[in-house]
Amino acid sequence: MAEHRALRHGIDIHRHALEEPRHLLHAAEDGPWPSLGELARRYLRYHPHVHVATDEEIKSGEATDVYFVRTKRILEAKGLMDVRVVAEITPGELPQRWPWAVLCGVEEVARLFEGVPVNVYSMPEGTVFRHTDHRGIREPVLFIEGPYGRFCVLETPMLGLLCQASGVATKAARVKKAAGDCLVVAFGTRRMHPALAPMLDRAAYIGGLDAVSNLVGAKLIGQKPVGTMPHALIIVMGDQVRAWKAFDEVIEPEVPRVALVDTYYDEKIEAVMAAEALGERLFAVRLDTPGSRRGDFAEIIREVRWELDIRGHRHVKIFVSGGLNEYNIPELREAGAEAFGVGTSISNAPVVDFAMDIVEVEGRPCAKRGKLGGKKQVWRCPECLLDLVMPFGAEAPECPRCGGEMEAMLRPLIEDGRIVAELPSPSDIRAYVLKQLEKVEL
Repeated sequence: MAEHRALRHGIDIHRHALEEPRHLLHAAEDGPWPSLGELARRYLRYHPHVHVATDEEIKSGEATDVYFVRTKRILEAKGLMDVRVVAEITPGELPQRWPWAVLCGVEEVARLFEGVPVNVYSMPEGTVFRHTDHRGIREPVLFIEGPYGRFCVLETPMLGLLCQASGVATKAARVKKAAGDCLVVAFGTRRMHPALAPMLDRAAYIGGLDAVSNLVGAKLIGQKPVGTMPHALIIVMGDQVRAWKAFDEVIEPEVPRVALVDTYYDEKIEAVMAAEALGERLFAVRLDTPGSRRGDFAEIIREVRWELDIRGHRHVKIFVSGGLNEYNIPELREAGAEAFGVGTSISNAPVVDFAMDIVEVEGRPCAKRGKLGGKKQVWRCPECLLDLVMPFGAEAPECPRCGGEMEAMLRPLIEDGRIVAELPSPSDIRAYVLKQLEKVEL
């Protein structure tokens, strides 16, 4: 199908050889012309039907703002391509008055700068950071040192890799903090461009969520996808009980049986129906009640819990989804909900407004208005998570709050274009985030 579609869109080497890019239609000097199938693949590569930039376009600087391209041209024309700078990445005030955020996207930044003649220092991915240290000094989460002309066009994609992923990871961390030990599953990829699904699910998982529902997202984080059933299954089958039993008959036994119980009848009625239909095999009932029918959602959960319990179905958990966030989860949890599917509030999280600023040129401190010059280090007390921003190279301070030893948070990520830091797995990063969450409040 892809080959046929490519041919329909104009890959005809006899008619369009002069119109197509040379890299698309060329024949190797020492080899035959490419096959029609290969031409089709090349066509789809350079004429994408999904509107996203390719890895090559991002890494080459094509996915940047034009003023960086013009800056590079000017520096090249004036012989200033190799002026060495230190450029730091700092957050603006965090969205929605968040007291902290979770750094995410570092691995992609490492891949972006791999092969570029620069050094990069970064906080480890998953680090909980603040807008400023305890004295009000803005915290850099990363800095780059090297010839500015060689990396200026990468500022736009670098910020994009950090800003959105950090926003999603932070919102996920806040949701997980509110949910405590309850299961939380990422349901939000349907709200965003599908090309972003792996990034969204990785960031949500790193932020602390327990599982993701998207196939490609689960593959990226090395976990099995988790989900229940859609209303569509029940509607197509024409009957709730028939649909629940069909799920139980067809789907492999290791998948928990979670019955959706709000399609046609009152939630407590359908919950009891599901429990009677599947018995001990029923793991949970899911309430995805639309807003127009909810009323007091916590009270509905209490009713469902009561009706299940008095009929001997205490083993059946209550899984809720739809319109959830860190503000309404505590009330639903108290009412009896034990698992949450959270979508839009996480996938559509506000971005963290990072900016890159030059703070040193050829070893001399400098900065624009509103910024502080000079290369810096962020020192952190691992016990109380207090941060202190100091000039780079300054002696390690003691924690002003507890007197404990502080550790440097900006650590080598790239040296002369080589990735030198260990890039931990999503599960290891998630564990790091959860450990920090024990020491912060919403």
